[in-house]
Amino acid sequence: MSTTADPVAQGVNSPVVDVVAKTTTTVANAIAKTVAVISSTVSTSSTTGATSTIPTSSSSTPTTSTTFAYTPTPTPIQSTSPSLEDGAEKLSVKDLSQALQHFGIVDYLVFIAMLAVCAVIGFYFGFIEKKQKKQKLPGKDGGGAAGVEERRGSEALDYLVGGRQMKVFPVALSLVASFVSGISLLGTSTEIYVYGTQYAFILVTLAISGAISWYIFLPVFCNLQLTSTYEYFEMRFNKSVRLLGSAFFTGANLIWLPIVIYVPALAFNQVTGINIHVITPIVCLVCIFYTAAGGLKAVVWTDVIQTVIMVGAIFFVIIKGTADLGGLGVVIQRNFDTGRMEWPELTLDPKVRMSMLAMMVGNVAHSSYNLGCNQIITQRYLSLPGLKQMAQCSFIFITGLVVLMAICMYNGLLLSATYYDCDPLTTKLAVAKDQLVPLLVVQSMSSFPGVPGMFVAGVFSAALSSLSTGMNSLAAVFLEDYIRPLTRKPLTEHQTAVIMRVCTVLIGVMSVCLVFVVEQMGSHVMQLSMTVGSVAQGPLLGLFVMGLLCPSINSKSAIVGSLCSFFFMGWLCLSAQLAINSGEMHFESKPVSVEGCDYEFDRDLVTPANATIPLTEPGSLTFAQELYHVSFMFYSVMGAAVGVITAHLAGFVFGRNTADDVDIELLSPCIRRFQKSSYSSVKLDENTLKSFNAKT
Repeated sequence: MSTTADPVAQGVNSPVVDVVAKTTTTVANAIAKTVAVISSTVSTSSTTGATSTIPTSSSSTPTTSTTFAYTPTPTPIQSTSPSLEDGAEKLSVKDLSQALQHFGIVDYLVFIAMLAVCAVIGFYFGFIEKKQKKQKLPGKDGGGAAGVEERRGSEALDYLVGGRQMKVFPVALSLVASFVSGISLLGTSTEIYVYGTQYAFILVTLAISGAISWYIFLPVFCNLQLTSTYEYFEMRFNKSVRLLGSAFFTGANLIWLPIVIYVPALAFNQVTGINIHVITPIVCLVCIFYTAAGGLKAVVWTDVIQTVIMVGAIFFVIIKGTADLGGLGVVIQRNFDTGRMEWPELTLDPKVRMSMLAMMVGNVAHSSYNLGCNQIITQRYLSLPGLKQMAQCSFIFITGLVVLMAICMYNGLLLSATYYDCDPLTTKLAVAKDQLVPLLVVQSMSSFPGVPGMFVAGVFSAALSSLSTGMNSLAAVFLEDYIRPLTRKPLTEHQTAVIMRVCTVLIGVMSVCLVFVVEQMGSHVMQLSMTVGSVAQGPLLGLFVMGLLCPSINSKSAIVGSLCSFFFMGWLCLSAQLAINSGEMHFESKPVSVEGCDYEFDRDLVTPANATIPLTEPGSLTFAQELYHVSFMFYSVMGAAVGVITAHLAGFVFGRNTADDVDIELLSPCIRRFQKSSYSSVKLDENTLKSFNAKT
């Protein structure tokens, strides 16, 4: 961790350190009082968990062993664990679950300390630094930076992009924290456990997507220095397209943010037993406070701290878990034995859930949008002072993202090696798929005070970083795309400050309320986020492709294409989700076993999570079913393709742009070269004609 901490320490402003140091005593007293209240309200299950002996490596009586499998023809996995002594009484799954749901005082201290530090950072940038800046405002400008004059007096610029004077390393860590939410932290590990290592090929596609985003999308946005990415649509098309793009982004994020909040609430529920609807509003209030008060600077610096906590928690879990199993060789061997170590399937069938085609086409397009066009990401790049810093930040971001995703995937291998002979989903020790990682933590780390608290703090850190980033980005879109264009008079600095903070609070409250809806969805979070998010991301990716790569498409054609894409994706994603919930769509999962379980559970209980479900024969599918049975990896690229193709067809009705109709600076560099040659040939012909006329 020292190699990570040193750059952070070098980049932190000394006033932040001073404020945190001065408030340590006050925070400690507040934590002590809070822990006293929590300790008095937590159920006595923690005492039970402390005194109960829970064997970690034993099997049930052979005559009662049962094997369940996800696949139609499962292969039972033989248990090598030693048997329990005769007459030993085994806990029921309910008693074991209650015994594992305990949070010690140290765990609460770690968790509350994370929230307290985030609140202090928000307070500093929202009040103390702002006051210091106002006091220095009448003096001379000693910075000499190009953006200082622009930054002064601009509340929106300072709040939304940090005055365009942020440092490279903190912004890179903020990008990692924003991209790797709790969805990735828990959902990626669950994906490996349930479906195998096919998803690991995403590490290659992330690098490809990073290169595509930097060379095709980001150069245009960085040169234009936009606060809202969707201002580009007004420059390239018109105001109507800009509002349409902003509406798509708003809808996508109002769907995504509740999923981001729901994930850590599941983890907290697994380790404490506290209802998700109790903890969610409490934690989100802290996030809403520091985001509304401190703006982008508070978001970035809290992301730095939250990234360190997140990475530290995951490292601790995988090191301890690997050591408990006997080393890396045991983890790899057990995953080979259960058939989880495999490449994406080499097939051209788009209905295969994780094929090489789905990863190389579908996921590359999906990640290219998120890395190059998403307001949440581009807003961080635009907080840097120049293109050189943006390039450095992009390299660190992609590298850190690949490393962290690889760690999460290894954690999935660790899950399958740990539970290879006792699947907690079958026994209902874990109620939801995305509670597997928290279950591993409380089972293997309960003897280390503070580690479960550190893990929950890490998962919440990942979620809060994404939530704060989403709220800040939506506030930017609301201000620049909805409110400013509708006001007759320019907004004052005070009005701007109030509007941005009110928007942040409203977005946060709305996201918390929508958690109730997410809870009723059937898929695990990674697939759910990609499926539902594609309703808006597909049309948005299509709009950016039209603007940057298709100069002949005009505004009317772009609107028609994006609307057709939106309605198509809405039907596709809704039909797919209903098919999953009804059991019509069932993805083949890896085999699991309960031979080695050392606790009692209902062996007659068969649910869609562990039952053998007959799959519909491919030949019996209708055309509509063929469409929504396509892998969710293709959703974004399908939406973009529908939009672009429809827009080109609409060009026969609404006409097409000529080369002179589009500003060359609004096109991607790869298209700009071609346009430049066209312009230069025209100028050359004009000059030749003038010289010829002069001579004659």
